[in-house]
Amino acid sequence: MGRSNELADQNKTMETEYRPILVVDDDVTIAMTIESFLIEEGYTVVVAHNGKEAMECAEESPPAVILLDMKMPVMDGWAFASTYRQQDGPHAPIIVMTAAHDSRQRASEIAADGFIPKPFDLDELLALINRYISER
Repeated sequence: MGRSNELADQNKTMETEYRPILVVDDDVTIAMTIESFLIEEGYTVVVAHNGKEAMECAEESPPAVILLDMKMPVMDGWAFASTYRQQDGPHAPIIVMTAAHDSRQRASEIAADGFIPKPFDLDELLALINRYISER
């Protein structure tokens, strides 16, 4: 019985370590830049270009962290965060990425776990992602 608990703990750790980072941004250049950088850093990355696509991605492959732009077509960041949190959990931390001058306010509107104003340094983004992954 002790051995099966140990295996279950290992499987849980592996699930957390190998879940993708979900990048949600309608700006293809930004999304591709983040995706390429995170892949080089050893992460698995899934990209969505609006909240509707992000919901589908999150259902298919639950993310470890969500990097979320707020202003997007089809389903914006506000609608995505609301819909995502209404789904059965657990839920990944959401980091808002926005060019708005009030990025902290935007993040608080959706009760995001963190935020990073655009433009941002990729190393700062990586540090933020690592912080949320290590807390889980």
